[in-house]
Amino acid sequence: MKLNIIVDGRTNAFEVPDELLTEAKDFFDQMNADMDKGWQMSRDWVQNPNAEQRCQIAADKILTAIETENEKLLVLMAAYILKTMPGVRGINIDVTGDMNETDIIMAVEDNSKPLGPIF
Repeated sequence: MKLNIIVDGRTNAFEVPDELLTEAKDFFDQMNADMDKGWQMSRDWVQNPNAEQRCQIAADKILTAIETENEKLLVLMAAYILKTMPGVRGINIDVTGDMNETDIIMAVEDNSKPLGPIF
């Protein structure tokens, strides 16, 4: 699966092996257990992060992985985002220090096509 990661206006498409979404289940479960205890998201304490917030947290870890050239962490966090929010196509990671401003980009469904005759 592919995840487009946008950092400071630059887009990179990262290919995440499909099998990683299932093989890393224990790692993802541990991440979720940690986040279930609450998480400091920039200035805000979030008691129970929702799926979007969990992806923003993972995106913040992607930013760290890019800065430290940790490709393994980058791919794991990209896989976590793809697993947590099916239909995600990309993330626009905020670089100003506020992870709440990171945008999750979902696939757009084309509802403009006629569905066929209505009886």
